[in-house]
Amino acid sequence: MVNKQGGDYCIAFPQEGECNGIGSVTPAITLPGMTPWRTITLGATLAPIVETTVPFDLVQPKYKASQEYIYGKGSWSWIIGMDPSCNFDEQKRYIDFSAAMGYQSVLIDAFWDKQIGYDRIEELARYGKERGVGLFLWYNSNGSWNDAPQTPIGKMNNHLVRRQEMAWMQRAGIRGIKVDFFGGDKQNMMQLYEDILVDANDFGLLVIFHGCTLPRGWERMYPNYAASEAVLASENLHFGQGSCDAEARNACIHPFIRNTVGAMDFGGSALNKYYGADNQHGTVRRTSDVYALATAVLFQSPVQHFALAPNNLEDAPAWAIDFMKQVPTTWDEVKFIDGYPGKYVVLARRHGQRWIVVGINAEDTPYTATLSLPMFEKGASLKVYSDDTQLNGSVKSVKQNKKQTLKVVIPKNGGLVVKES
Repeated sequence: MVNKQGGDYCIAFPQEGECNGIGSVTPAITLPGMTPWRTITLGATLAPIVETTVPFDLVQPKYKASQEYIYGKGSWSWIIGMDPSCNFDEQKRYIDFSAAMGYQSVLIDAFWDKQIGYDRIEELARYGKERGVGLFLWYNSNGSWNDAPQTPIGKMNNHLVRRQEMAWMQRAGIRGIKVDFFGGDKQNMMQLYEDILVDANDFGLLVIFHGCTLPRGWERMYPNYAASEAVLASENLHFGQGSCDAEARNACIHPFIRNTVGAMDFGGSALNKYYGADNQHGTVRRTSDVYALATAVLFQSPVQHFALAPNNLEDAPAWAIDFMKQVPTTWDEVKFIDGYPGKYVVLARRHGQRWIVVGINAEDTPYTATLSLPMFEKGASLKVYSDDTQLNGSVKSVKQNKKQTLKVVIPKNGGLVVKES
């Protein structure tokens, strides 16, 4: 939908230029036919928007899962080391890192077919399996809509070739794929998303989409769908200092807009000071370590490939590493507590019986509030992760008081995490 002007909204079709101008902007269906739901979530407060489940309430699964899919946490060298990091030795090091963190996967990004090769990917898959770590492989979506040079090319846009590639992945024990560089929202491109998902399910593969459209209840429609980017994600923090400077502001928008409608594969939560392989050069992270922990909860995706690096086992605070080892990636409930888009946000997520409350602040002045936290019982032992004015993080233990409230202060670019001990 688009806002024409004055608050009048109407259904919009794709732009003519999408898919390099190839394909119609109008859809075609066989009659009698059905169209997708269009919904608007309204509320007197922001809570109904952040907590809405309507994208999933109005759809049904399109097919059964071919197996029980494993979600969870993973590592990802590319966000720190870029294309040169996609080599055998570095990916082996990241498998060891994921194993040390208790993570389930490693994402190997573009050019792996050229810089590692299929035979050595199989070797890495065997090595990872011995350590309880599966592999996700990056693919270029390709086709007439996309002339990006990153390889593998020409694998995902052809039905026969795609299934041959996925059969190889199944034999090699690959856990999932990340498919990038889609061309728009025209009907032919929307069909490609579904074709990739359906074929991937036949071969037991999870699917992450990047450079892609907004998901629309896909978590329920496609049981092997994991997440979509559909946001200016963490790679922009590597590419430009301006994105680092505005990181907290943008992060205070996502829970109200992008992430409220579906899983968001952001790929963040960096603990490096610099976005560079040596952690001494590159764009400078402006946000705190507590902020990094908070966004691991604030940004929802059932598969999270965090922007952590092996050196963080030595140079990051032990309390930060311990938290990142334990943080869930799937949630049973979300509660909005306080916030405003682009300024600050505090929310709580529940995994099983355990709640985690997180907050971040983008305002020049510290966010100061007494929060009502009824999800923690009176007298409960809580761990509170917080920042001082210089963004130095620390952890303290407190007892939940009888009023079930907690006074908090979050400085600019800082964070807050509260959980039971």
